[in-house]
Amino acid sequence: MFENKKAYYDYEILEQYECGLKLEGWEVKAISKKACSIAGSHCVVMNGNVMLVGANIGSAENDMSRSRKLLLHKNEITRLIGKTKEKGLTLVPLRVYTTRGKYKLTIGLVRGKREYDKRETIKKREIDLENRRIVKTQKF
Repeated sequence: MFENKKAYYDYEILEQYECGLKLEGWEVKAISKKACSIAGSHCVVMNGNVMLVGANIGSAENDMSRSRKLLLHKNEITRLIGKTKEKGLTLVPLRVYTTRGKYKLTIGLVRGKREYDKRETIKKREIDLENRRIVKTQKF
């Protein structure tokens, strides 16, 4: 539904977790009306809970940038607490989608890419695009 495309470019994704979102009624309506943006947001572990910080959900009349609790199993939270204490690892939301009427969020345990890694990503993307063009123009 909503994807954080910049996260795939800026970070190397090590692990992915699916979690639920604790939302209020107006936030659910806003997501269904496609008034949601997770670009530039991140996840923080506070008081034994994982929180989504910096996501814009809804219109300006409501508190659209408040922290939202993420619903994970206790063993996943303890694992994430240990992993995020390592240097260079952080939690980033990757996509928001719906499953059986519930809104879910995929978060990734990520490490930031260096500038040369980003250049490699661009080169791979351009090569794949050129290969698709060649295959498309060939007649069998």
